Amino acid sequence: MGILYGMVARGNVVLAEFSAAQTNGNAIARQVIDKLPQGISDRRIPFAFLEDIHQRFVKTYGSSIHSVAAYAMNDEFSRILSKQMDHYSNDPNADRLNRLKGEMSHVRSVMIDNIEKIVERGDRLNLLVDKTATLHRNTIRFKRQARKYKSSVCWGNCKLASGLVVCVILIIIYVTLAFYCRDPRWRYCFE
Repeated sequence: MGILYGMVARGNVVLAEFSAAQTNGNAIARQVIDKLPQGISDRRIPFAFLEDIHQRFVKTYGSSIHSVAAYAMNDEFSRILSKQMDHYSNDPNADRLNRLKGEMSHVRSVMIDNIEKIVERGDRLNLLVDKTATLHRNTIRFKRQARKYKSSVCWGNCKLASGLVVCVILIIIYVTLAFYCRDPRWRYCFE
């Protein structure tokens, strides 16, 4: 239910009023200035509206309200009444309790999202730890295989080097004997 009528009064003298619709609100308001309308189940918004209008009116006019004639401030303050009536009727943030509930709901949803992200991050960390352990095992296995391969290559090189040394020694002996015997077939050495 929106706010359709607003007014500021000093005692029973109406100082300013605004009506958002063609109603008999001004006649009724004059009869029940000091009473709240019956049937309003949620009074937070009307009281917040009244408090806001009161503060704005006192701030704008101060003590001059005690000596002015009826409707003297109506032209100027009715625009403020209109704006604030629209604000308290249509803006969900006008009600502090609803605004706080909305903010709490937002904070709760952010916290749930953050908790889900932390759980997801924990899962990713566990996966990373598992992959790290597997990588470590693979590294140790690779190191062993590399040592075995290096050892086999080293022994292969040693065998090849030994074979070459033996071949070189045999060639040196052959050449020496051939030179000493003056014949590559060693015919003269055994006679």
